[in-house]
Amino acid sequence: MSEEINENEHEEELINEGENPQGETITKVTGMYKEWFLDYASYVILERAVPSLEDGLKPVQRRIMHSMKDLDDGRYNKVANIVGHTMQYHPHGDASIADAMVQIGQKELLIDMQGNWGNILTGDRAAASRYIEARLSKFALDVVFNPKTTEWKLSYDGRRKEPIDLPVKFPLLLAQGAEGIAVGLSTKILPHNFNELIDASIKYLKGRSFKIVPDFLTGGIADFTNYNDGKRGGKVRVRAKISQLDKKTLVINEIPFSTTTSSLIDSILKANDKGKIKIKKIEDNTAAEVEILVHLPPNVSPDKSIDALYAFTNCETSISPLCCTIEENTPVFLGVSQLLKHSTDLTVELLKRELEIQLNELEEQWHFSSLERIFIENRIYRDIEEEETWEGVIEAIDKGLQPHIKHLKRAITEEDITRLTEIRIKKISKFDIDKAKQFIESLEDKIAGVKHHLANLIEFAVDYFKTLKTKYGKGKERKTEIRIFDDIVASKVAMNNAKLYVNREEGFIGTSLRRDEFVCDCSDIDDIIVFRKDGKMMVTKIDSKTFVGKDIIHVAVFKKKDKRTVYNFMYKDGTKGPSYMKRFNVTAVTRDKEYDLTNGSKGSKVLYFTANPNGEAEVVTINLRSVGSVKKLKWDIDFADLAVKGRGVRGNTISKFPIRKVEFKSAGVSTLKPRKIWFDDAVQRLNVDQRGELLGEFRAEDKLLIVTQSGKAKAVKPDLAMHFEDDMIVLEKWKPNKPLSAIYFDGEKERYYVKRFLIETPEKEETFISEHAKSKLEIIATDYRPIAEVQYSKRSLENEELNFEDFIAVKGIKAQGNQLTVDKIKNVNLLESLPYEEPEEKIEEVEVVDEEIVEEKLPIDIPTIEKSSTLEIQDKEDKKKALLKKAIQKKKENTDDDTQQSLF
Repeated sequence: MSEEINENEHEEELINEGENPQGETITKVTGMYKEWFLDYASYVILERAVPSLEDGLKPVQRRIMHSMKDLDDGRYNKVANIVGHTMQYHPHGDASIADAMVQIGQKELLIDMQGNWGNILTGDRAAASRYIEARLSKFALDVVFNPKTTEWKLSYDGRRKEPIDLPVKFPLLLAQGAEGIAVGLSTKILPHNFNELIDASIKYLKGRSFKIVPDFLTGGIADFTNYNDGKRGGKVRVRAKISQLDKKTLVINEIPFSTTTSSLIDSILKANDKGKIKIKKIEDNTAAEVEILVHLPPNVSPDKSIDALYAFTNCETSISPLCCTIEENTPVFLGVSQLLKHSTDLTVELLKRELEIQLNELEEQWHFSSLERIFIENRIYRDIEEEETWEGVIEAIDKGLQPHIKHLKRAITEEDITRLTEIRIKKISKFDIDKAKQFIESLEDKIAGVKHHLANLIEFAVDYFKTLKTKYGKGKERKTEIRIFDDIVASKVAMNNAKLYVNREEGFIGTSLRRDEFVCDCSDIDDIIVFRKDGKMMVTKIDSKTFVGKDIIHVAVFKKKDKRTVYNFMYKDGTKGPSYMKRFNVTAVTRDKEYDLTNGSKGSKVLYFTANPNGEAEVVTINLRSVGSVKKLKWDIDFADLAVKGRGVRGNTISKFPIRKVEFKSAGVSTLKPRKIWFDDAVQRLNVDQRGELLGEFRAEDKLLIVTQSGKAKAVKPDLAMHFEDDMIVLEKWKPNKPLSAIYFDGEKERYYVKRFLIETPEKEETFISEHAKSKLEIIATDYRPIAEVQYSKRSLENEELNFEDFIAVKGIKAQGNQLTVDKIKNVNLLESLPYEEPEEKIEEVEVVDEEIVEEKLPIDIPTIEKSSTLEIQDKEDKKKALLKKAIQKKKENTDDDTQQSLF
């Protein structure tokens, strides 16, 4: 036993010493792993994935640019040749170099391309490198290279020199953007607009504040509200630009950054397969510009489809920027503003170094030109004729120059004298003193100019940036439209992809109960609201089958924050208690929580219930049981006499006697006030949250007037999900009898016309100018009696004041109108309109309640409607009948199909 223990101890000693019992060497990998992994991570971060702060380039990009400069002769080079030349500096394969070069080229800034370089819109790859050609752009030659200010290092194999950083005099990293994934580190710098970067640099140099946001070559619309200066934690929302071609077709003209037409179409098809949206077919007509046609099936809202595309497809994407760069071999996290400031400071420093080098070169040139003039003009070259040694020659020239060098700016060196001895006899014989003097004076002017630039370096840098913008800024205008996005609630725009069924007696709802009662079409992300006969209410997520309680009296899709749907409710409190009535809306609840709408007594039950999408208040007949000394057993009650309150209130007492039944007598009108609607220009959407311009108060029958610059007009019902064209020029509440007055140019007849018209067919978009390609709308007025000033292009013609009312009568929307002139109009201005008194709008005298959210309240004592007050109610009803007769008759014909009534 003791011998075995000794053997085990011996084995442990061998292992600790690095040997096993068999004599093999054991190497622990712990230390190696730590060192090697750190080396690998550092290499990937510094040499592969993250760009440098100084020039904004990754190592492979810098080596490609340096190789292109080596090969540059003004002509195109095969990309394959450039890739091969770059491999002298870059220790990796040709595929990675070619891909990196294509990415630089597709940013359309540093490389002048020829051939098929791929398409960032469609995602098509570039042709093979042997088939495409490239050369440096003029911008790259002006901004990126200067051997005199470049610091060099040996290449990876020590055979060549390559730049440590290129002397880029421009915020190149912000213009191109960068994206890379390293080991434990990543960077995502979004591209910015060329001209805006220059403007920001100029503002910074002048000491003014600036703000820059990204701009994408793919265009689109972007919300930079949470950009956070490009730092970690920021977010950019980008959307495709979608417009309505007609009622059945949507067109996508611009796509979000980081997507392609192929990936966008795939996401739309997937959303359609899942039932989130409904489309008929998609056509991709993309060539030089994006054009994707989305055809919609019948009875599908284009506005709702646009929102659904943003909510469920790649038509809206979210990008999280992370600005990380390499500074002095260390990763640093900066904001884009800091990055621009550093780049601008570096540009100023590089310009200063270039000016100092230029000044030194000019002074050296002036120094030698002055020496040469002295040497030839004073014939000092004759002093060396008798000298036999080189030292004697140098000494003789030096001695001959001494009387004439007092005006020189530095001492004469032996190198200067050596250069004088190298002057050819031919030059000495043809030397022109006047030309030499003029040349020296021109050098002095240049030196003075360079010194002035050095003394006013900031002004020089500002002029440098302005020159760049003038020279290269054309065609680089912003492509991405800046907007503030309105949040899209997915449940509101999701297409109906499921059917809701209910088993009222057993208390089940769901999408799989196909043998039971059908309720409505719905989406698989909807919430469902349920009311039961015992006065309980619940909101639950839609599912295939859910138990919500027996004796269901009402089930529907729940709309959160819906202040217009009003529930009219009558219930009996307990088995022997009085009966109550109330009106309430349900705006927000806790999902799957049961709410008691009665007074909470055991045995309570619902007597009457209706759901009214527009706050309608009907008239019902109360029938009491014949019990005891009750004399009046029947009377009418109008729900319009009851205010809309919270769902938790007890309600008004109907009677303390038992009610036999409640009968529906007549439909009522909406008791809600007209809805105030605002238009928020920032997000181009309607809202009821008091954001933007107030358009007016709208009833159910009111409409919006929309007129576009393309000469189209329509009157439509306001919908908060509506989208508006970019060329919309009129948006206001429509008044059917209020004429529109327009001046337009007829492209076919080449003359101007004036017309006045009314919208004849609401809900239909009509063109009111001629359909010729050159036809255009000059101005449109929506006042009753507008006046306009017409300014002609010919100076000989005086301005004309036009009274639309006197010039032409109101005609049909398709009428051509009266000819105004054949002379070219320079401008049309609307003047102050003539006074006009609008006729008073006749409004039915219906008591209305405000559409506000009522806070939940505990049951409180409310004055009751006892038997003695029933006569007062009846008298009040008789007085109202005359006023409500017309409104009730009209409402009977237009009663909402969604209103559900239950009678017990």
